[in-house]
Amino acid sequence: MIDFLVIFIISTVANFFSALAGGGAGLIQLPALIFLGLPFTVALATHKIATVALGLGATIRHLRSTQFQLFFSIILLTGIPGAYIGANLILQVPDIIATQLLGGLTMSLALYSFLQPKLGQQSEAIHFSTTRMTVGIIGLFFLGILNGSLTSGTGLFVTLWMVTLFKLEYKLAIAYTMVFVGLFWNGIGAITLGLQSEIYWQWLPELIVGSLVGGYAGAHFSTIANNLWIKRIFELVTLFVGLKLLLT
Repeated sequence: MIDFLVIFIISTVANFFSALAGGGAGLIQLPALIFLGLPFTVALATHKIATVALGLGATIRHLRSTQFQLFFSIILLTGIPGAYIGANLILQVPDIIATQLLGGLTMSLALYSFLQPKLGQQSEAIHFSTTRMTVGIIGLFFLGILNGSLTSGTGLFVTLWMVTLFKLEYKLAIAYTMVFVGLFWNGIGAITLGLQSEIYWQWLPELIVGSLVGGYAGAHFSTIANNLWIKRIFELVTLFVGLKLLLT
C-alpha cells in the first residue's frame, strides 16, 4: 500500500506539470522508477506505457475546450515514424552523450523563450508555404526520433516548435503536444519498447491512474491559465529538465 501511494503521488505530480508545460514527465517519473529498483530499460518501457495514459487524460480535457485544425493534426502525425525509429535505437545505442546534448538543448529552449517576451502570447495567421510545411514535417520527424529514444523533455521541443514555426500561442501548442505526442507518439514508443523489453506490470496500475489524473488536471489548468503564466511554467520546466539531463 505504501509503494502504491508513493508511486501514485510521483506519477500524478510528474504528469501534472508535464500536461501544464507541454512535456517533461520523465524528469520525475523515470528517475523515481530507477531509484525504486528497476533497471533502466525496464523503467523506460514501464514509463513509456504510463505516459500514454498522460496523453489520454490530457486528450479527454482538451477535446472539451480546444478546436484542433486538421492541418496541424496531420503534420504532427508525421512524427510517428520517427518515434518508432527512436524506440528501436534506444535499445541498441548507449544514450549518455545524446542525453547530455539534449540537456543543453533543452536549457537553451528556456533561454530562447525567456528572451522572446511576446513569443506564444497569441496565435498569428501565417502563410502555409511549401517551405514552411517541409521544414515543419522534417523537424517533427526528427523530434519523433528523440521522443522515442530519449527519456524526458522531448515534448517541450514539440511545443516550442509549434510556437516558433507555426506561430501558435503556448496554450494551443501544448494542447496539440499533449494529444498527438502524448497519445500517438508515446503510444508507438510504448508498443515498440514493450515488445522488445521487460515491463514491470506490478506498478503499472498506479502509474496509469496517476498519469490520467495528473494529465487531466494539468490540461485543465493549462486551458484556464493565461499565456504569460503558461510561458513561465514552460521556461521553468525546460530549465529543470535540462539541468536534470546534464547531471544524469
